[in-house]
Amino acid sequence: MTDLKMLYRIHFIGIGGAGMSAIAKLMFMRGKRVSGSDIQPSAEARGLEKAGAHIAYAHDAQNIPPDAEAVIYTVAVDEKNPELAEAKKRGLPLFTYAEFLGLVSGGSKTIAISGTHGKTSTTGMIARIVRDAGLDPSVIVGGMLRDFGSNCVAGRGDYFIVEACEYRRSFLNLDPRILVITNIDNDHLDYYTGLADIQSAFCELAGRLKSDDVLVCDPADPVLVPVVQGLRCSVVDYTAFIAQVPKLQVPGAHMLRNAASALAVADAAGIDRVAARSALEKFSGVLRRFEYKGKMQSGAEIYDDYAHHPSEIRATLQAARERFPSKRIHVIFQPHLYSRTKLLLDDFAASFGDADEVVFIPIYAAREAPDPDISSERLAEAARAHHPRVIALGSFDDARRHFADAGAADVIFTMGAGDVFKAAEALVATQSANW
Repeated sequence: MTDLKMLYRIHFIGIGGAGMSAIAKLMFMRGKRVSGSDIQPSAEARGLEKAGAHIAYAHDAQNIPPDAEAVIYTVAVDEKNPELAEAKKRGLPLFTYAEFLGLVSGGSKTIAISGTHGKTSTTGMIARIVRDAGLDPSVIVGGMLRDFGSNCVAGRGDYFIVEACEYRRSFLNLDPRILVITNIDNDHLDYYTGLADIQSAFCELAGRLKSDDVLVCDPADPVLVPVVQGLRCSVVDYTAFIAQVPKLQVPGAHMLRNAASALAVADAAGIDRVAARSALEKFSGVLRRFEYKGKMQSGAEIYDDYAHHPSEIRATLQAARERFPSKRIHVIFQPHLYSRTKLLLDDFAASFGDADEVVFIPIYAAREAPDPDISSERLAEAARAHHPRVIALGSFDDARRHFADAGAADVIFTMGAGDVFKAAEALVATQSANW
């Protein structure tokens, strides 16, 4: 087994991603020499560069330093990637992000937050509670935490708090003492064969918990029932903590459930309940989760949200309708992945009921090749069966022109896991900006 203490020079392929940049930052803050590459700059990658990491914005075998001792790569990297091939040629130790995360968190009291929805916000809430309790945790999360100004915290305490992703069963690399399952839903169907397959991954993860470990979840949720059966660990029902959740700065019933999960974790960790509630009151949220971006010159308010699954869209729009009961709510939605859009087409089409208008822009491909059988136009056509005001537009600029007449009675949400946040930023910057 690789001894992390013996590794000093580490190279990251795909260093700009949320998880990869976080763990690269952690290594940098722990005194490692970090290098990496990505296909384009990101705020996270630029931050690492500014701190002193060497980053290339193209994939090339020569990007791997001659003295590199290990290479970490994202599963989004193609097997033909020249840096991956070079690392294999040199015989360097190779780790996926998930494998390396398991190595880094090994030996700590790991708190892993899993689930189809709500992982990032719940991780941020738990991190705030544990930090405010003076326990100095390390944190790896798939979003920028406002309270920390980062997606990574390099603490010196015993606790390692980590967002645990189910994609490709990557969370099975972790060995948590406290595991949270926020919920289980159909997603990542480019990998999983269906809900039963997804449940099997969570069953395997929960089944690894030992008798003195803790699982925090809603055991009465029908989808979780097969997961909680026959476990050795203690099972804590987070719904019992909902009544204890204080007034939050972040809106929505889904955030209430996330906060209840965080309080349950705090209780399992022996943190004072009053202190935990106080920390939650101060939790300021995560970037790209109901994030207020500003106003257009006309007075229309602009928000951005990472929602990219039908359940997340519904939850965000329900919170928006509660926050803005008398305003017109508009959505600019950028579907994420051809496979997700295609496989969940009917669910997506029916998920925008709380919006007054929905504008679909082209699908963000991410790691996938184009699929001619699915498009935003097809999604818009399906959504028209549920919603009277739906259009598909070809670009951000088309969307900007569409909202040129928006006023103080309008609230515009950009939604999606791609780069649709740039549309929100451009709307705020100027009504006549070219995107």
